[in-house]
Amino acid sequence: MSDLANVLSANRAFYRAFAARDLEAMAQLWAEDAPVACVHPSWDAIRDRQAIIKSWRNILGNPGSPPVLCKNETAHVLGEVAYVLCHEVIEGSYLVATNLFVRERGRWKLAHHHAGPLAQTPETDEPPPRLQ
Repeated sequence: MSDLANVLSANRAFYRAFAARDLEAMAQLWAEDAPVACVHPSWDAIRDRQAIIKSWRNILGNPGSPPVLCKNETAHVLGEVAYVLCHEVIEGSYLVATNLFVRERGRWKLAHHHAGPLAQTPETDEPPPRLQ
């Protein structure tokens, strides 16, 4: 598979773990060697891997957390770094998200996730991708 396909696969794995509320899978997706950061909607930046995993434990373990769907993903590879821009659909509302990946021990790992609200439905709304 190409780097682009591998990055998209890693991004889809992130959203599969999110949808399945699978904390173990989520933790395995995050970089261990590179600096990491996460900005959940309306939260301040989290800059520590343990704190990021704890935030996901709280989100994924909350039965009131709504399901999330990733749409309109585009990936860009810049050597050992890549990023995916996408939309997250939560209860009919859209967020725009950036997921930054780094190549770590031959695998693409999340180094940064940032999601924030969109004021309106994007014009490029496409059917949701099939998650594998």
